[in-house]
Amino acid sequence: MAQSKACSPTCSAFKCGKNSAFYMRGSIQCRETEELCNVGNCTYSMCMKRRMLPGGVCGETVKRVTVEKDVDDDFLGDSIRLKGKALRKLGDKEIY
Repeated sequence: MAQSKACSPTCSAFKCGKNSAFYMRGSIQCRETEELCNVGNCTYSMCMKRRMLPGGVCGETVKRVTVEKDVDDDFLGDSIRLKGKALRKLGDKEIY
């Protein structure tokens, strides 16, 4: 199974909320901390596609896991007892 990748500031969808990220000598620096941009720890980092997960993980690299459910299990439960008008319209005392 492939591992998920961390979001990087070189991504075209990455944006700094304070506009403090800038290119310097082939890397992206932060004006606030005066260090390399760390997407996982920065509170102002955001994804324009809204795919960034907590911890700075890119949501586009994560595979979705689907779970199959049996639909009949949800409907097979206690029966509903009817009274009054509903009983006269349907004609049965219980609905399954």
